[in-house]
Amino acid sequence: MSESGQSPDFAPRQVRCPACSGNSLYSSANPYRPFCSARCKGVDLGAWASEEFKLPDEKPLDEPFGDPRLQ
Repeated sequence: MSESGQSPDFAPRQVRCPACSGNSLYSSANPYRPFCSARCKGVDLGAWASEEFKLPDEKPLDEPFGDPRLQ
C-alpha cells in the first residue's frame, strides 16, 4: 500500500472470463472483474446460489446402520 492508504494502480491486463472464457479487462475500470460483463457475474453467482459449486464435505459419515434413535 502506498502512504496515502490506497492500493497502487496496476496496469490493466487481459484475462480469461471464468464464466464464458472470453477476454476480460482486469483493471479497476471493469466493475465486473474478473468477469467480462454483468451477465457473466450473475451466471456465476447463480451457480453458487443453486449449489452447483460445492466445497467437499469432509465430516465422517454417520453410523453404518443409520441413526440409532430411529431403530
